[in-house]
This record gives sequence, C-alpha cells and structure tokens, in this order.
Amino acid sequence: MTTRADRVLALLCPDWPAVAAAAAAGAAADRPVAVLRGNRVVSCSALARVEGVRAGLTRRESQSRCPDLVVAQDDPDRDARLFEPVAAAVDATVPGVEVLRPGLLVLGARGATRFFGSEEAAAVRLIDAVAVAGAEAQIGIADAMSTAVLAARRAAIVRAGEGASYLAPLPVAELAAEPALAPPERADLVDLLHRLGLRRVGDFARLTPAEVASRFGADAVLAHRLARALPERPPSARQVAPELAVDFDCDPPIDRVDAAAFAGRALATRLHTALTAAGVACTRLAVTARTEAGEELSRIWRCARPLTPPDTADRIRWQLDGWLTHRDRPTAPIVALRLEPVEVVAAGALQLGLWGGEGEETERARRALVRVQGLLGGEAVRVGVLSGGRGPAERITMIALGDELTPAADPAQPWPGRLPEPAPTLLLLHRPTVALTAADGAPVEVTARGMFTADPVRLRWGRREWALLGWAGPWPVDERWWTGAEHAAPAARAQVQLDAAPTEIRVVLLVYDAETWHAEGVYE
Repeated sequence: MTTRADRVLALLCPDWPAVAAAAAAGAAADRPVAVLRGNRVVSCSALARVEGVRAGLTRRESQSRCPDLVVAQDDPDRDARLFEPVAAAVDATVPGVEVLRPGLLVLGARGATRFFGSEEAAAVRLIDAVAVAGAEAQIGIADAMSTAVLAARRAAIVRAGEGASYLAPLPVAELAAEPALAPPERADLVDLLHRLGLRRVGDFARLTPAEVASRFGADAVLAHRLARALPERPPSARQVAPELAVDFDCDPPIDRVDAAAFAGRALATRLHTALTAAGVACTRLAVTARTEAGEELSRIWRCARPLTPPDTADRIRWQLDGWLTHRDRPTAPIVALRLEPVEVVAAGALQLGLWGGEGEETERARRALVRVQGLLGGEAVRVGVLSGGRGPAERITMIALGDELTPAADPAQPWPGRLPEPAPTLLLLHRPTVALTAADGAPVEVTARGMFTADPVRLRWGRREWALLGWAGPWPVDERWWTGAEHAAPAARAQVQLDAAPTEIRVVLLVYDAETWHAEGVYE
C-alpha cells in the first residue's frame, strides 16, 4: 500500500512549446501562437485553440482559421533553455526537482507538504513561485508519478489510494497523451484498444496482467501498470554503480553555449561507453556543474525510455544552455561537469537500431529535412507512400514530410491488371515517345483484345535503336472506360529486354496509350 511519504507532485506548464516560442519571439500576450514540426501543428496556445487551431493541422489550415496566428518552428533547445528559470524557481521553493521534459517536472510531495502544511497549500505556493518566474502552472498530486502527471493535466489532487478510480473514467487515449510517460509507439496500442472496444482507461485496467502480457507487447505491460495506478519502478530497482559516473574538466572553462554543446557530446559518449560495458541503460540522469567560484549546479532529467547518446547530449546542452543564459547565471565560468546515472535498467530494455543507435541516423536525417522545409516551404520535402494502382507511378503517393501518410488509393484492395513485380527502379515521369517495330519494320500496336499486332523485334528511342532479346506482355490497362470515347482506345504495358551494352539500359517498361508507345520506366 502506498504511504503518504511516497506521493508525487507533478508541475505542468501547459502548452510550453508555444509559451516558449512566444517568449522568444517577443509576441504580445494576446496573440495566438502555434508551434510546427514538419508543417504540422504540435503545440498551440489556448488563444489559438479558441480560434479553432488544433494539433495535427497543417500550417495553411491553421492560418486560414486564425489569420493573426504567430507561427514558430519546433525547437527543443529553446524550450529547455527557457524552462530552466521555472525549474530553478521550483527547486528553490522545494528541493529535489526532476525534469521529465521542458514544461513538466516532478518532485516528492512529502517535503512540500510538511513544510507548507498541506498538499493544497504546497500546490498554491509552487504555482505562485512559477508565476514569479513568468509562467503559468498546474499541479497534480497522486500516489504514482504517472497518475500525478495525468492529474496535473487537469489540475487535480488525487486522494491516497484512489489513483485507479481517478484514472478509470478517462479516455484510453490518455495513456499516450504525455510523451514523457509514453514512447511514440504507444499511439498504436491506444488505437488497437479503441478498436477492441476498450474506450476507457478503466476498461484496459480490468484486464489481468497475464492477458495483457500474452496478447500485447512489452510497452502494453507498462501502460497497463499506468492504468492501474501502480508505481513505475520495479520493486527490486538496480543499484547504480558509482564508477558509472563520468567527470569532465573544462579547459578552458565554459562560458558559451557552443562550447557547452561540444563538451556535452564528448561527455555523453564517455557515459554511454561505460553504460554499455556494464550492460545497462540510463533512465534518470543527474547533470552537475561546478564553477570557478565554487558554485555547484545540479539537475536531474528523467525519461520515459532509456537514453541514447544523442538524447544524453541534448539534455546536457539544454541544461547548460539554461544555466548559462538564465538571468541568475553563475558568477563564474564552468570548470567541471559530472554525469551520474541515478537510475538504470538492463540494456535489453533498449533496442538498438541497425546502424548502432536507436534510429540516430534516421533522426539526424529527419532534423535536416525539417530544416530544409523551414527554408523552402512544406512542399519542398516529400516522402513516398505505397498506394493502390496498376501502374508504378500510380502506386506512389508523394506527401509533404510531416503530413499524415495517407495514400491516394488503398494498396490492400485488388487491382486487376496491375504490373507484375518487380517494379522499375527508375520512373520516367515525362514518358518519352518510343517506337516498337516488327521484323518487317511495321509498327507494333495493341489490338482491342489486348494483343500485339505482331511480335516486337526492335525499339527506337530518339536517335538510338536496339534489337530486342525478349519481351513480356502486353498487360491491358482497362480502366476509366466509363468516361467516354477519348479513353476507348486500347492501352497496355509491356516489358522489353534490349540487346545493349552492360553499361546501358537493358530492360524498359513501355506503356501504349493513344496509339503511341512511351517509355515509363527502366530496370537497373
């Protein structure tokens, strides 16, 4: 049974990315603000929501609903830097702060309750402290950290022992609503639960642990514990070996953010080398800095899943950026840094990517592409999505990076007459005109019954001409017959193999349309 000493207080600054973006841009308090990532809204202010702006909308749709909207790009560095004064204000009021993400932190409720007399009084004092720092906050208090975080979203204090009953009527989507508690794949679990008819958190909580473990994945077990308001940590928490902590002597001393970022990358690499050798991964990390004047600054970061080297480097950079740019910044440069894993898990909890990291190459590429979008516009970067269709071009839907990956047609539906596999490696969107001829030089066409008028022997493409080593097809394209006479002429596709040099094009996909052959793709 949870005792009062175990209760957790969560402090949430709502819409923090939008708040930080407004502060960085110097926007007036009465201006609605939205933060975009990949041309999609990821956070917006309450004023923007009143105008109809919602997370997931495109930039164009958001600005059409709210012409006065202040638009900013997603910037985790900015969010973390501007949240440091808030964390410092809370830590000065009640020591022992753990930052889950910029805009959200937790701490033990026992000390605050004993000092201020009650949980309600502690919540009021912390809200006042955050207001002095220039932000708004909501407080949630409960027996388990995850319950406290969800309660903070509603500014609620959950009485001891009533966490499960508080969570039960909430929508099951709440299990994936807070990124500090749930990995991105939690959204797939929520969608599955919804389709199974488990619409409330309590519906999911009523399943037995054995049913969840046998039917869903490992993350579902953690989500089930959250739904039952159970503590997140296992009963036998692993003790952190003191030799896992790493130190870095700053020579020369650090007083600039760029130097802090460089030191953070080097220190993150050393830490993860030690963690890998010990077979563990870190979920709570203490970042400590010492200045020339003897000042010592410390902050604990907590993550929903084990940290990767880029994750650790980001948190070090964010923290040092916050310290060095805070109005109450240290009086002297930083001369020493220390990283100390406060809590670790078995390394098996971290699934590494194919190239030696948890998707680090993919994440680096995504960030670069988002920067390109910021410079050239949302449509400048597009990704291909498998779509339904008969031709190779029809089976690809190009969608702007960040937009919902919805194909133009369902690829799971039957497509009679679809081009057989494999697909061409290169599509020729301009579809140059070519000539297919028989042995007597007569042009080869396609009959109304979808057959060649003669066996093809040669292919002429511009000034070049090749003999054919073989061919396949034709495959009739019988579609849109209901639209009128302009589509009445037969259409078909065929593959031809050219008697060409090894360095030249060898196999070509042809399409016969309006009594003319075109090159649609090549096979390399």
